Amino acid sequence: MIRYKTDEEIQIIRESAQILGKAHGEVAKRVKPGVKTKELDQVAEEFILDHGGSPSFKNYHGFPSALCISVNEIVVHGFPGDYELKEADIVSVDCGVKFKGFHSDSAYTYPLPKVSEDVLKLLNRTYESLLLGIAQAKVGNRMGDVSFAIQNYVEQFGYGVVRELVGHGVGKDLHEDPEVPNYGKKGKGVKLSGGMVFAIEPMINMGTKNVVQEKDGWTIRTSDRKPSAHFEHTVVVHKERTEVLTTHEYIELNYSYKWRNKSR
Repeated sequence: MIRYKTDEEIQIIRESAQILGKAHGEVAKRVKPGVKTKELDQVAEEFILDHGGSPSFKNYHGFPSALCISVNEIVVHGFPGDYELKEADIVSVDCGVKFKGFHSDSAYTYPLPKVSEDVLKLLNRTYESLLLGIAQAKVGNRMGDVSFAIQNYVEQFGYGVVRELVGHGVGKDLHEDPEVPNYGKKGKGVKLSGGMVFAIEPMINMGTKNVVQEKDGWTIRTSDRKPSAHFEHTVVVHKERTEVLTTHEYIELNYSYKWRNKSR
């Protein structure tokens, strides 16, 4: 069942998303070679708590951390730990904030300074697919229009679109209806209308679309161990327009390596 949000509820999600965006910005300052992923997690959790929110992911079905940190071939749901980032890594940082009873959710994949040209292309194209999906998230369209825009763009480059994991509605629960697949057909799926809030999150693999789950019950990686990119925004469909509630502004302000559109 889709829960349509009131203007007052959307405003709370907007405030939650600001805390989230700034927490991402604090993490961005510290993404560099030699940093342990658990240090990034600690920074995010402290910032969220200090600003009146709580980490959406921590203790969610037993997940142990505030951040999902997924490096290289890890698609999503990686655990922060003692792993030290390396110069040629990519690292996806996924975070959610609960504030006044409502969640926001966003993710960003960082390339460290010595990633290959091909991996940089994967990240740029995955980010572009997110923007293309958002452009289709408007009143009168169907979810398949969002899904098709993402799939159609990235598959022309030979990338794999993950099937087992999808975007989702966001609100009082972290995961609500509707599902937001990154693959689909135009004109199919749920009809989009005002008051719908959901997260669009392309998960795009350099190689095969196939993934496997590790023995920890959480970590998802590519079956061929090639890199995977992941970007996410929470959006609201208004009657007249679509608004991106989350922001990557603070990431791009604070991350030292300016990579966007550096390679095509």
